[in-house]
Amino acid sequence: MDLLNTLVDKGLRRELPTREEALAVLATSDDDLLDVVAAAGKVRRQWFGRRVKLNYLVNLKSGLCPEDCNYCSQRLGSTTGILKYTWLKPDEASQAAAAGLAGGAKRVCLVASGRGPTDRDVDRVSKTIKAIKDQNEGVEVCACLGLLSDGQAERLREAGADAYNHNLNTSESTYADITTTHTYADRVDTVNKAHAAGLSACSGLIAGMGESDEDLVDVVYSLRELDPDSVPVNFLIPVEGTPLAKEWNLTPQRCLRILAMVRFVCPDVEVRIAGGREVHLRTMQPLALNLANSIFLGDYLTTEGQAGKADLEMIADAGFEVEGTDQVTLPEHRATAGGGCGSHDGAGCGSHESAGCGSHEGGGVCGTAAPAAPVREPRTDPVTEPRTDLVAVRRRGAGTDLAPNA
Repeated sequence: MDLLNTLVDKGLRRELPTREEALAVLATSDDDLLDVVAAAGKVRRQWFGRRVKLNYLVNLKSGLCPEDCNYCSQRLGSTTGILKYTWLKPDEASQAAAAGLAGGAKRVCLVASGRGPTDRDVDRVSKTIKAIKDQNEGVEVCACLGLLSDGQAERLREAGADAYNHNLNTSESTYADITTTHTYADRVDTVNKAHAAGLSACSGLIAGMGESDEDLVDVVYSLRELDPDSVPVNFLIPVEGTPLAKEWNLTPQRCLRILAMVRFVCPDVEVRIAGGREVHLRTMQPLALNLANSIFLGDYLTTEGQAGKADLEMIADAGFEVEGTDQVTLPEHRATAGGGCGSHDGAGCGSHESAGCGSHEGGGVCGTAAPAAPVREPRTDPVTEPRTDLVAVRRRGAGTDLAPNA
């Protein structure tokens, strides 16, 4: 297929595909799916070999959130029955992290619900970061605390944080349909604050919220412009009690096409399969490792995931290996220069210092004229049967007396 040959060539050169090419990946048929996976797999192996990075979530504060994000079980007025608790103490959080690290995780992601941290919250998290790093040599720590105020990213960096996560989630044009208590621009600002403080930026999306193909391409191109080192791809977990509980419109095949599109647009970036892989990829999870080079181990923030032991077996059986703490995740050109295509040190595709591919000033993509505003047609994919049996509220690990899943 000429399209796939073109995308592989561009991926190996770190060249941005056109929007039309990205949309064409999402429009491929199930008959062509294995060819799509094989093509994107070549790009993945070029930059990441057969390594899989393991990440482990610790929910520092669950529920009790004033924001109204429609996808989230911790949102204001949630009736989901999730665990609700205030801040874990540093030793409690470190103990929770230890289970994931013992299971092979390289990065611990410290997450807290809420609009954003107060300065006192930053102090709390700083103590937690120190506790985890003092007890675990070589561990990476990523904080995810919501919208950051001036100076907070720098304080987290000084405390030892390696990265900061703040997802864009969906396209700018549809963001207000998902959340009204903050804006898309607020999220972009926080990612830029993390960059400016010297933190490794982690920012991704949620697929399956009823968005169009154009929306998916929009948000991935916006992410490419922001140039995060890590792009988590979440698949909506439709939790009963949330406004999107009836959004069961993902199939394993569509999930694979989405991951392939992200890999082609972000060839040398850590692409992580995040929430919802068990629910929507199901038995196709091993195939997705050919597209993404990173996954979460064990449970998620408020829902349960696949058993950690099963994750490790899946990786080994699929012919991949767990990335060690002594291995550098990113390709050398990104790890040493702080970027890559779209590095922060100079101009180029997606850089912050110039217009360029997908920038707000230029509005275009590398090597193409600015495209006309897309017509957002309703999704036509067949709706998959709801698999509510695969959605379980987390009742173990952080915030409980039960052992975590890792």
